[in-house]
Amino acid sequence: MALGKGLGKGLAALMGDEADETEQSAANVSDIDIDLIDANPWQPRTEFEQDELDELEASIRNVGIIQPLTLRRIEETNRYQIIAGERRFRAAKQAGLKVVPAYVRVVSDDKMLAIALIENIQRSNLNPIDEATSYQRLIDECNLTQETLADQVGKKRSTITNYLRLLKLPEEIQQGLRSRLITMGHARAIMGIDEQDTQLIVYHDAIEQGYSVRQIEELVRQYNDPGDNPSPDIPVAPTPKTKSKAETSEEYKALGEQLSSYFGTNVLLSCNKKGKGKITINFSSAEELGRVLEQLDVARQNNNAQ
Repeated sequence: MALGKGLGKGLAALMGDEADETEQSAANVSDIDIDLIDANPWQPRTEFEQDELDELEASIRNVGIIQPLTLRRIEETNRYQIIAGERRFRAAKQAGLKVVPAYVRVVSDDKMLAIALIENIQRSNLNPIDEATSYQRLIDECNLTQETLADQVGKKRSTITNYLRLLKLPEEIQQGLRSRLITMGHARAIMGIDEQDTQLIVYHDAIEQGYSVRQIEELVRQYNDPGDNPSPDIPVAPTPKTKSKAETSEEYKALGEQLSSYFGTNVLLSCNKKGKGKITINFSSAEELGRVLEQLDVARQNNNAQ
């Protein structure tokens, strides 16, 4: 799909002639049965803050829906899909509304993803990972280069590149960005370290110690160049770049394998020069978690019996 130059100008440019009616009057609005409306399958937002939905619900109860939704009709099923306004739709359902005001537009499948992305960027604060995922989908599904995408969404190419780099971070850090435990500035600083195990250590330090972006940047600099003297107000980072790192990493790897065998699941050990680190026990189901907990209980009982 080739998107036009107008993408950066928003929804109107994407919807072409149908959206040229910029002066939309009440005559264009229809009351649509809320049970006939489906979410946009290309919706880039994966999480909706419940507190925000509750506030919007309260507003809808008091004054109604001020800005109508924008929908498209699916002829085959005689139902509607949301183009823009999913937060309003969800809040309206919470409020118990039976019908909602909406503009009904003709929009093809190949424009729905782009429209959903632009609408969210322009009207709501997408978390960095959802925004990065949306950019990646536009590149993959719309056959765009980073340069073309940047031009069409009205951002610098370096901005697009920085967002896409977030998708290379460990899943735990990506989830931290989704939950806003850290900022994009923290994440960009952490990306200065190549090893994912070390990235995770710095990530946890950032959360536990409440480090600023500048402090994380200094920690990363120390990891990458352990000979440098840190700034006096910056915590000293233990560096993994030592002569004994290869030896100790093999020892911890072997220990991790023993623990993995004991618990029957993957166990990851990470440790720095000063001995600080963590043990991560993965589980894929409630049953597997139960088995791990039983093993821990057995180990505790054996230790108490000694």
